[in-house]
Amino acid sequence: MRGSRWVTLGTTLCTAAALGLALPHGAVAAPADCSYTPSTYRPTLTYGDTGPAVEQAQCLSNVWGGEPPKLALDGVFDSAMVKKIEWIQGCHGLPPSGVIEGRTWHVLYRPALDCYDPYKG
Repeated sequence: MRGSRWVTLGTTLCTAAALGLALPHGAVAAPADCSYTPSTYRPTLTYGDTGPAVEQAQCLSNVWGGEPPKLALDGVFDSAMVKKIEWIQGCHGLPPSGVIEGRTWHVLYRPALDCYDPYKG
């Protein structure tokens, strides 16, 4: 009986791991604490912009792990944010414009699990 529980547990873990690997990059959800604006509010943002939408983008960009530094949640679209947005765009095959628009908002809400582009910050 004990042996069959271990087999069942092992099978369950293997299945979960296989399903986890099969999920597309977009399967990662944005954190619940990024609630500076509704997720449907996605204005075009550029260097120099300020406000809650910039804070939302900063918070979402901080979900990305690894090399890139975390951005201060100050609502100011500064040069550090431009560099990080360009890197995120490159990770998803978007032109690295540093401007947050429709496609960039989409990837901010669905961060890649890994990015193999080196961060040039």
